[in-house]
Amino acid sequence: MKKILLTGCLGQIGSELVPHLRNIYGNDNVIATDIRRIENSSVIEGGPFEVLDVLDGKSMAEIVKKHNCDSIIHLAALLSAVAEAKPALAWEINMGGLFNALEVARENKCAFFTPSSIGAFGPSTPKIKTPQDTIQRPATMYGVTKVSGELLCDYYYKKFGVDTRGVRFPGLISYVAEPGGGTTDYAVDIYYKALQEGKYNCYIKEGTYMDMMYMEDALNAIVNLMEADPSKLIHRNSFNITAMSFEPSQIAAEIKKHIKNFEITYDVDPIRQGIADSWPDSIDDTCAKEEWGFKTKYDLSSMTEDMLLKLKTKLNIR
Repeated sequence: MKKILLTGCLGQIGSELVPHLRNIYGNDNVIATDIRRIENSSVIEGGPFEVLDVLDGKSMAEIVKKHNCDSIIHLAALLSAVAEAKPALAWEINMGGLFNALEVARENKCAFFTPSSIGAFGPSTPKIKTPQDTIQRPATMYGVTKVSGELLCDYYYKKFGVDTRGVRFPGLISYVAEPGGGTTDYAVDIYYKALQEGKYNCYIKEGTYMDMMYMEDALNAIVNLMEADPSKLIHRNSFNITAMSFEPSQIAAEIKKHIKNFEITYDVDPIRQGIADSWPDSIDDTCAKEEWGFKTKYDLSSMTEDMLLKLKTKLNIR
């Protein structure tokens, strides 16, 4: 990657990936885009930025040509709970935007990355150490778009030779972006509430395991996969990756090591709980490790310590 276009740069991943890439490749070589411009954004002010609706393929192509991009990282999408509430819009954005981005990559010979998700799995998928290659019959519109996206990226690689790559992200935990409507976002919100209120009312029931990853590890995974030797990649667009698997009481127990009086209660949201129940408890990331050397730095304990430290600074809590 030398000149990179990102879509959805103001979302959970993009808001951290843009500065991460600019630190590596240079500010002028990372072109951030989103459907809106917001004030006082370091992403917008730190380098090139263009307003872009990913449903407008013509404008996307013009931006790629204008900046002479050789790589596209396509992040724009509706997340799980929001997509389930607005399935028609989710299909339009998640699939229409992806199709446009792939077409632009094909026409301009760009390398291409887009994330899939553990949401691509479903109730009939093996739930423990879910294999890389397994049955994928998701029960949500978000999951349907992720499976469809994996297949579409494979098609563009095999049919047109587009250098498509991707991972199935677990829940991503970050102190930078606010929770954005994902099923796993309880594992972000719980840290905010722990520091601000000393308690958290969880919408996911106790005992519900889901795979998670700290954002720093996720950002490194994107760069490492995009820089990997293509001759060693077998799966390309849907690598299982994970760092940890836990359920709500376990993250609460880690927080209590730092905030002694912290309390967790439960008020289960049936929509998000249903989504969580359809996903794996843990996944097998062997192929990512073998094909491009995937590895992580943070576990639940070290992540909790860092999250609380960084959030105290962000929230101005002493």
